[in-house]
Amino acid sequence: MRHPPKSVIATPFHEHAHLKRRRWYWVAPMLVLALYALVMGAFFWLQQIREDSIMFITIDQEMRQQRLTWVVIGLSVVIVVALLALWRYTRHRTQTEAALMAEAEFRRAMENSMSTGMRVLDLEGRIAYVNPAFCRMIGWNEADLIGRMPPFPYWVPGKYDSHRQTLEAVISGKTPSSGIELEAQRRDGSRFTARMYVSALLAPNGTQIGWMTSMTDITEPRRIREALTAAHERFMTVLESLDDAISVTADTADGMDLLFANRTYRSLFGAQTNGHQELLAGRRGRYSDESAEVYSSHVERWFEVQHRTLAWTDGRRVRMQVARDITERRKHEQASRIQQEKIQITSRLTTMGEMASSLAHELNQPLTAISNYSMGAVAMVNAGQTDPDKLLPALEKAAAQAQRAGKIISRIREFVKRSEPRRQAVEIRTIVDNAVSLAEIDARKRAIDIDIQLPADIPNVLADPILIEQVLLNLIKNGLESMENSKEAVLTLAVKCEHNAVEVSVIDAGHGVADPDRLFEPFFSTKDEGLGMGLNICRTIIESHHGQLWATNNQTPSNPSQTGTTFRFTLPCATVEILSEIDTAQEQTPDNKTTEEFSA
Repeated sequence: MRHPPKSVIATPFHEHAHLKRRRWYWVAPMLVLALYALVMGAFFWLQQIREDSIMFITIDQEMRQQRLTWVVIGLSVVIVVALLALWRYTRHRTQTEAALMAEAEFRRAMENSMSTGMRVLDLEGRIAYVNPAFCRMIGWNEADLIGRMPPFPYWVPGKYDSHRQTLEAVISGKTPSSGIELEAQRRDGSRFTARMYVSALLAPNGTQIGWMTSMTDITEPRRIREALTAAHERFMTVLESLDDAISVTADTADGMDLLFANRTYRSLFGAQTNGHQELLAGRRGRYSDESAEVYSSHVERWFEVQHRTLAWTDGRRVRMQVARDITERRKHEQASRIQQEKIQITSRLTTMGEMASSLAHELNQPLTAISNYSMGAVAMVNAGQTDPDKLLPALEKAAAQAQRAGKIISRIREFVKRSEPRRQAVEIRTIVDNAVSLAEIDARKRAIDIDIQLPADIPNVLADPILIEQVLLNLIKNGLESMENSKEAVLTLAVKCEHNAVEVSVIDAGHGVADPDRLFEPFFSTKDEGLGMGLNICRTIIESHHGQLWATNNQTPSNPSQTGTTFRFTLPCATVEILSEIDTAQEQTPDNKTTEEFSA
């Protein structure tokens, strides 16, 4: 009974061998059996003819005939048994040959599939066998190598002595177990580096009959290893040349172990962990990406120290410390603080100049409104119209503008201090209505209509309403003044929402400007009585709200009939995330401890 192969990998080879061998092994026994049956049939047929031709048969003849028949039958049984034994032997032999053939084909397949070059040398150094991988490696055919004696064709010209020494070491069995690196030359003249391992080739009786060598092309691994070595050397060169003190430590049962320290660390603290421990400054076990300034009493210097936990080459968790000497920087910072205290008076004078300029411009609108409301009230009193229902609205509006002026002074003083504006969620419609209500007085005087394009679903904005009203009012008044001699009598104010921000556009039909970007430069004005600070302050206010303010000409090559200028500014929408961040910041910052920063 044929046993199945132990591995499924060898199954195809066994099936192929059995398919080839079991096709005709039963033909010979069956042919012999058929011929024997034919002969026996002819024998009994002739006996029957003989009996039929003889009239009288004696008892002696009949006995002899029966004996002959039994002899023939006995011989037939013996022949059949012999044929069955022969068939069984042939079948067993065929199976054995198939197994041997499958084993040979399997080993040949493994041999042909190997990427390692195999070579067999006899005891005299003659090549007795090479596998296909070896032939592919050196570019020579098997017929060119079998039976060759040194020098071999793949030896490098000019290095025969080195190759002979290697061959002698192989034949004498003195090669190291780690292998030998050697250089070989292919048939096309190219060269490669190989690592060769050698083992004794033994006969079945244990007698050594040669040497088995395996060769692997290590040209690419060697190139990669050399590249890594060069990169490591460059990296170490950079680390050693840094002015920062770099150290890596690991916790062990005996304490802290210093795994690496660059030249700067060793020059300051030596090859010990004392410097690393001192610069930890009690932060052991609590590391973050933030740096800390630590004073080292050992070297009497200040360091900016950063720590990071990383995985070492052996998988351990280690601590890397980078310490930068900031002693000179701290000295310069101290000197800068002293100098800053000396120039506080100059900074205050500069701030007062900026405040005066802002007040002169920004208070012009509310003061003009107060004057207009007061003159209107006086005119009504002079006309005898002293009805309180008519006078009170004008006086209340004048009082509101006075309060507004006070709030403007407070806000501008805070703004000059460079503190963050008091931003809150506010409806853009409220800001637009307040600004337009103030600008309508001037608009009616100039016979100009203000067209408001404000969708109903505009979200709230995050802004200081008083400052944004002043910006919008300033832009509207500039537009009205530029349309004084224009044929158009409509100034458009459009509001839309884009990309989580609200965009406000003031579109006039005036004479336009040659260079819109220059409008925002300090002390640049297109009006004779202008201070040249209005638009610059407006841009500063918008930018402090994390928005943008810009101007463009309406006249373009594609639309040359349009005139005037469009001023646009954006404000962020009041989302829940932004409001929560502002509330958190206000809780963390005391009201009366805002840091004042001054800029020239």
